[in-house]
Amino acid sequence: MRLEAVLGDITEQAVDAVVNAANHALAGGGGVDGAIHRAAGARELQAACRAIGGCATGDAVATPGFALTARWIIHAVGPRYRDGAHGEPELLASCYRRCLEVADELGAASLAFPAISTGIYGYPPGDAARIAVRTLRETPTSVELARLIAFDGNTLRLYETELQG
Repeated sequence: MRLEAVLGDITEQAVDAVVNAANHALAGGGGVDGAIHRAAGARELQAACRAIGGCATGDAVATPGFALTARWIIHAVGPRYRDGAHGEPELLASCYRRCLEVADELGAASLAFPAISTGIYGYPPGDAARIAVRTLRETPTSVELARLIAFDGNTLRLYETELQG
């Protein structure tokens, strides 16, 4: 699988599936979650998410992409960061693994990932970038491209550093 990092808007990525940093209820919210809901068509996406009924931390589920260029949205629920000693690294790694598994089930060859859990959930961005890159590299998958979408220059630099390692 090819891994790349870019600065950009996840809702505009020309990939088979975009990953949404979702909450347990899949209800839409702020940050990436809100942007994806708005761009995909909030009414349709909220109805699809209600039909699923929620998602556990560390897991991922898929809906259609609706108005997005991407055919699917894979909703991943990352952990809220407390201190790193309450299973947060394992749960965050599980999000990335589950996204790849769901993508394989869908037949998606390309994915765009946000920096899961680094916004309101408070995960330290450097640690999150390390876990994302390591997990994506180590997980067997048929996905051909995983694009890490940075929302700012600092996040992009963190991804680039991890990709060089």
